[in-house]
Amino acid sequence: MNEHVIEALRKARYSVLTDDDDLEELYRLRYACYRAEGAVPARADKRMTDAFDETANCLHVAVRMEGRIQAAVRLHLLSKLCWQSPTLEVFPELLDQLKAGKTILDPTRFVISASARRQRIPLNFLTLRIPFLASIFYDIDLALAPVRAEHTAFYRRYLAYEPALEPRTYPGLTKPIQLLTANFQQQRERVLDRTPVFGPLEDFPDASIDFPSLSDVYAPSKSGSSEAA
Repeated sequence: MNEHVIEALRKARYSVLTDDDDLEELYRLRYACYRAEGAVPARADKRMTDAFDETANCLHVAVRMEGRIQAAVRLHLLSKLCWQSPTLEVFPELLDQLKAGKTILDPTRFVISASARRQRIPLNFLTLRIPFLASIFYDIDLALAPVRAEHTAFYRRYLAYEPALEPRTYPGLTKPIQLLTANFQQQRERVLDRTPVFGPLEDFPDASIDFPSLSDVYAPSKSGSSEAA
């Protein structure tokens, strides 16, 4: 692995956020990041949240460094038990996959703090470990990447995503979003062979994530994992 990524991994700590204070820190970081790119209108409360943050199949996972949230991503797990996710509303064609019994991971609200960007900390790799590890843990069939056009090249190069549907207006955002998808079961080993940092790392125990089962709202299409990723 790149030495810069290794050094960042040594300092990073992952956590699933449930505490109100942590979520408040996340919503303010999210607003600052999206506002800096002109992707959302100004708000007096300087918070960015929506109804999808509260759904039962939603997880907020953060990367902390020196005790502060420096990056985060929101995950929605879709299966026969729950079909709620922001990307499903924008791209309803995905319903065909769910009706066929497939499971889907919908990662949204990917953010990295301005200070981490200024320091050139490679949090793009560290944060994208989150949906990849979640896809392993929850035995996901179809992984989504709803991203802006300028970000598609990274997802295609490192994570084997392919364009699925044309760019569309996304709720709460001023810029259109394109949908990329990956058949996770088929692409998993190819991605890990090229970029092993996305997967479990025995040499970095603090880089694991303690995902909850969410068994009340999520059912894998086969036999899911029951251990931390």
